[in-house]
Amino acid sequence: MSDAVEDDEVGVEEMVGVYRHDVHKFRGRQHDSGVGEFAGVSVNERVPLGADADASMLSRPRGNPEQSVDNHATPHRLSLVSGDRAVDDPRLVANRRAGIEELVTPSDPEELHARWLTSTAAGAYNESVYYPYTSLQYHVLLAGALLDNYREGYELEDLYLVATDPGEFRRDPVAAQDSDKVEAFRTVLWTPAFALHLTGDPDGRVGVRLGERAVRSFGDVWARLPAYPFDVGGGRRWRVLDAQLRRIRAWSTALAYITDFTAAYQPHDPPADGRHPSRGAGP
Repeated sequence: MSDAVEDDEVGVEEMVGVYRHDVHKFRGRQHDSGVGEFAGVSVNERVPLGADADASMLSRPRGNPEQSVDNHATPHRLSLVSGDRAVDDPRLVANRRAGIEELVTPSDPEELHARWLTSTAAGAYNESVYYPYTSLQYHVLLAGALLDNYREGYELEDLYLVATDPGEFRRDPVAAQDSDKVEAFRTVLWTPAFALHLTGDPDGRVGVRLGERAVRSFGDVWARLPAYPFDVGGGRRWRVLDAQLRRIRAWSTALAYITDFTAAYQPHDPPADGRHPSRGAGP
């Protein structure tokens, strides 16, 4: 955990601010050139306890950024599944401001988390124009999960990646808040296939501790999960998904890949009994 501050300096407003801290990236801008207010609320403020810096470390490759895809110096995310813009919907472009306002104007932090978790608009943008396959949506969700855990005294290497079935999935923030499978702030991925959580308390659920060595590579952490959140032997598409996730280092890219892949191919529903088959399980 970097740039730590005293616990009494951190309150509920920081859990609101973490979901508003990267509005400038919707326009592909750096923090220093971002506005301080948007839609009547304060935005682009500092995130305490080093949660933003640590989320950035997870979200994108390390080192000095260089444009990695020719002719794509825009804030629009590219999909690793299709190779095209992740969300190529002219309605989102026409209503971009309204879509962003929905992600920042609520004052309830749990509602903000639910909106980011289920947003299509947020999924259209990258975390850095230099790395167009990264995801602004999942960077912000990672920052929120880290901040919530840090506020309770956990450090980055103490956290677990936890996999669960998603319950009844519906891409709607109200459904997310009502779901007993979505943990406020700590659920970083919710799809029809499975959910992923970043937490210091796995509470008996299937998960793996990040640890010091593998924390910066999603693929390394994924490979150490004691069980899949799906039956890898149940179909070729599940095997493809698992193989690709083992290769992806940037967390936001990996989470966006899962979202795009499950939306495109819908391999199948999770096991009806809610169990998580062990590695290699299946026919």
